Amino acid sequence: MGSSRRGSATEANPGADHGVHTDPAALLELTDAAEHEPTEVAPDGSVAGYRVSRTLPLGVELRRQLRRRRTQLLLGFVALLPFILVVAFEIGAANENRRSGGFIDLATASAPNFVVLAMFVSGTFLLPMIVALFFGDTIASEASWSSLKYLLAVPVPRHRVLRQKAIASGLLSAGALALLPLVALLVGVIWYGAGDAISPTGDAVPFGDSVIAMILAVAYIIVQLSWVAGLALLLSVSTDAPLGAVGGAVLVSIVSQILDQITALGDLREFLPTHYSFAWMDLISTDIDWTDIASGALSAVVFATIFLLLAGRRFATKDITS
Repeated sequence: MGSSRRGSATEANPGADHGVHTDPAALLELTDAAEHEPTEVAPDGSVAGYRVSRTLPLGVELRRQLRRRRTQLLLGFVALLPFILVVAFEIGAANENRRSGGFIDLATASAPNFVVLAMFVSGTFLLPMIVALFFGDTIASEASWSSLKYLLAVPVPRHRVLRQKAIASGLLSAGALALLPLVALLVGVIWYGAGDAISPTGDAVPFGDSVIAMILAVAYIIVQLSWVAGLALLLSVSTDAPLGAVGGAVLVSIVSQILDQITALGDLREFLPTHYSFAWMDLISTDIDWTDIASGALSAVVFATIFLLLAGRRFATKDITS
């Protein structure tokens, strides 16, 4: 008899077996709320009120990246490097004739020369590594944290995720690349004075003109390293390992520099992305030759465009599982 009553109760309320008791009044309230929920659909298929432009704001991404320890340590090291160079020159034996020799020998001749040295010694490895770090880590780190799929489920369109993160990485890279010569100039003025920039050919460029040359040099370096940015971003969307993306871009840069030293390659070296890496040094002259600078900028933009297009295509079709 008791069994029959329990069976009847179960049929009347199937959730009773699981200890679930639904209040009919609550069901009516939920149904009424659902009927009044706006369900308009925009022409692009999205729910009315949804705005793509409001997802993943650039300011939010920048603040997030600036709070990361790796960003803070990197910027701190870039700002510290000029002081390390000053200590090295103070400890070592400086060139007695400060108006002759190569750029390293002329480093203590004036503040502009010290800036040239700081950019020269860091141009082979440090500067490409900075760009590779910001761009190579941007997507791969999200994948390694298993947060990329949740970011896309917000929803943030894939093209916007890639664009916003690339812009944030570009701004951080440009800031770091500009921070080094800025700090080096301030340190150089304090230690070596605001004198003329002396080139190895003996040209003396006034301090004001040399500062303008340094600004143009930084702009050129940013453009020239855009190929590293594109390659690092391509590797970042292709792997879930940030170290692999960053290391891969740096490795390609190093291999390209090694090949550029092989004179047997002849004119083929001009097609290497690093062949015009130091063309900015032509700016330290009273008669500037813009040929290599223009060639370097064009080469970098071509490489960067190819890598960025491949990165966009890869990310748009990639199966996001992490």
